[in-house]
Amino acid sequence: LTMRVVGAMWWERDGGLEQLDSLIARRDRIAAADPTGRVRASSVKIMVDGVAENFTAALSEPYRDSAGHATDNSGLSFIPPQDLQRFVTALDDAGFQVHFHALGDRAVTGALDAIEAARTANGDRGNRHHLAHVQVISSTDIPRFVALGAIANLQMLWATHEEQLDELTIPFIEPGLVDRLYPFGELAQSGAMLAAGSDWPVSTPDPLAAIHIGVNRTPDPATTPALGGVQQRLTLADALTAYTWGSAFVNGLDQETGRIEAGYLADLVVIDRNLFEFPTEEIDRAGVRLTVSGGRVVYDRDQQ
Repeated sequence: LTMRVVGAMWWERDGGLEQLDSLIARRDRIAAADPTGRVRASSVKIMVDGVAENFTAALSEPYRDSAGHATDNSGLSFIPPQDLQRFVTALDDAGFQVHFHALGDRAVTGALDAIEAARTANGDRGNRHHLAHVQVISSTDIPRFVALGAIANLQMLWATHEEQLDELTIPFIEPGLVDRLYPFGELAQSGAMLAAGSDWPVSTPDPLAAIHIGVNRTPDPATTPALGGVQQRLTLADALTAYTWGSAFVNGLDQETGRIEAGYLADLVVIDRNLFEFPTEEIDRAGVRLTVSGGRVVYDRDQQ
């Protein structure tokens, strides 16, 4: 098999730069144990904020109470912005990719500010830092993804009206934010690099289910309104690219996989229909017929 694993080591948010030496040592031990490079610990995950459902995602505007009144809580920034900039600059200088958990717009701003500080201090080290989840993004921060080379790591399955969002989040945030939740369309239109993942086991690892939501913003247009309207939908091409080329790029594997091209690894999934020839509302009806890894068939539906 040609499977590659890029491990993200954990940044203890209550600690400081004293963690860096141990992260470098762990990265080097793993590299020495696997000279093929199939397993790398080249990424560090930093939790910038929490989640909107329990009012810990860091927002620029305060959460509302059950009556719709503003509270004094706008979420948590787990690491002070100036410290975050110092830590990311040091990690970048040491050759680490930083994987930011950033849901709220204040967290996204903080993460982008940290990448900008690293770029100013170190230049472009090519470490491909990425922001995961990006539930709320300030309109002024959208173009900064391109300017800073920051990658938006999307969990498309979440970008729809469902019980958790409708009951635990939307009633407690600024009403004007609803149409800008998970602004994937705006990111794509800005030219930002998009990668895609599932956040499994939080949600299904099935990419076709996620792509269906990314394109339609609803599981069923006949019964459920689309979240955010047409402007936040991804095109089918953008959604598929995020799950293939984008995922390869964010992991530094874009010179060997992520596209069908001479010289690239034959890592392929064959589905049972051409999605571009069917209505987008039927994306989730497609199924996998064949999976090929490194040129070897590892799954054949007809042989099961």
